Amino acid sequence: MADLEALTSRQREIYQFIRGKIQGRGYGPTVREIGTQFEIKSPNGVMCHLKALQKKGLIHREPNMSRAIQLLDDPTSSPAPTGVRLIGRIAAGSPIEAIEQDEELAFTEWEGAEDKFALQVTGESMIEEHIADGDYVIIHKQEHARDGQIVAVRDSDGEATLKRIFKEKNRIRLEPANKTMKPIFRDKVDIIGVLVGVVRKY
Repeated sequence: MADLEALTSRQREIYQFIRGKIQGRGYGPTVREIGTQFEIKSPNGVMCHLKALQKKGLIHREPNMSRAIQLLDDPTSSPAPTGVRLIGRIAAGSPIEAIEQDEELAFTEWEGAEDKFALQVTGESMIEEHIADGDYVIIHKQEHARDGQIVAVRDSDGEATLKRIFKEKNRIRLEPANKTMKPIFRDKVDIIGVLVGVVRKY
């Protein structure tokens, strides 16, 4: 098992940040996110810390893949949760800042599903798909989707939303399921995952 005490204080902080992101949302931070979090202006400065963590056997990083950081050894890990992670809120109206949190929703049929997570809906842009404000949506984690699928996406500003996705010639159309609302157009979005379930509490 790797020893966190062998790390410098900054390496330890960066490792804890990476671990928190992977455990909280299912994938690691980008070099840019790490630089922003720790006010490291140079990407090379971030890479030096990542190489040190990799050399000390704590992480593995796939080359040429922005988010491909994996934990090799987690000395502070606890048993894996059996429910679905609730990692934050997602807009079903105007996009909102994606704020992560650390809770868990326990559903027997999804127990131990590492490729799924939950988000709580805010807004009514998907109401015609019977997805209402306050509902919980279950998202299958994947980076690609077919036209017309309901997806959770994050745009270049870090804002998250739930919409049907359509790929047009030079842009992406995010279509609400509410006749009173207009579609959102983006040059590029990051697909977080595809909708596979909706849970409503009364």
